[in-house]
Amino acid sequence: MKKYQEHKIAVAPMMEWTDRHCRAFHRQLSRHALLYTEMVTTGAVIHGDRDHLLGFSGLEHPIACQLGGSDPVEMAESARIVAEYGYGEVNINVGCPSDRVQSGRFGACLMLEPELVASCVSAMKDAVKIPVTVKCRIGVDDQDPETALDRMAELVFEAGADALWVHARKAWLKGLSPKENRDIPPLDYDRVLRLKHRFPEMFIGLNGGLQTLDQSEPFLDTLDGLMFGRAAYHTPQMLGEVDRRFYGGTTGDVSPWDAVRAHRNYLEEQLGKGVKLARMTRHMLGLFHGRPGARSWRRILTVEAIKPGAGLEVVDRALAAVSPTDLDVEAAE
Repeated sequence: MKKYQEHKIAVAPMMEWTDRHCRAFHRQLSRHALLYTEMVTTGAVIHGDRDHLLGFSGLEHPIACQLGGSDPVEMAESARIVAEYGYGEVNINVGCPSDRVQSGRFGACLMLEPELVASCVSAMKDAVKIPVTVKCRIGVDDQDPETALDRMAELVFEAGADALWVHARKAWLKGLSPKENRDIPPLDYDRVLRLKHRFPEMFIGLNGGLQTLDQSEPFLDTLDGLMFGRAAYHTPQMLGEVDRRFYGGTTGDVSPWDAVRAHRNYLEEQLGKGVKLARMTRHMLGLFHGRPGARSWRRILTVEAIKPGAGLEVVDRALAAVSPTDLDVEAAE
């Protein structure tokens, strides 16, 4: 567990959200939080446009790639490719409940095949030197979470998995949509805590429903890591506190204003490569959530970033519309 212990905080892999531009932006707020790619399938990695799928900026480290697949040979080959691209970790998706992943025999349906997941872990461990991890649910459909999760953990750890991130909900493959599966099945954090007591020496991280750092931090008294999904995306300013609170940072929190200013260089570089401003700023809309001027910030970025030729002047105009509170001004001084 020692080599993985540093990853106390992670931003979850989220389809259509955690692309390279999202991750580059999140990195301006935290130097240490582990950032995940969107899930990429083994077929796409082996046969698709790898630079498009796997390319990333060096500033994004530490970064992990999540794979979707279930064939041990293909998973091992994909893991080799991921490692060659410079990722620091490769993760197996055993949690996504969508119809697409079920038809492809990966994602949450693999909770029903823990032996197969373990075979994938073993093949990937033989193929790469970077950590191989698993992200799973506590069970699917009518599975008993006590039996299902224990069996998954036992087998993947025996196969050499370096960490297990657990989304503390069941996934209902029949009757609920992927969106409903993120909210309707009840959270069962106690189940994940019991798993940690059974495997005290192994890295077990918690995912699912974590909204704030204050709410979530007490789980680190027992567990090894916290993985934030929608909360980190919709209120990314929370990441500005992560380095100080969880990694012993001594330079103070990163304010939303500082993050935007630091991000200008990346935006300028990508604009020079022909990337449209709106592709990047869409990940920044929630940065000033709850602060004066937040509505103007969102409106300017939403309306003006999509215009032909939109550049950094749009971001600067949006930033000027956000009014720091007296408390923010005092903190800056």
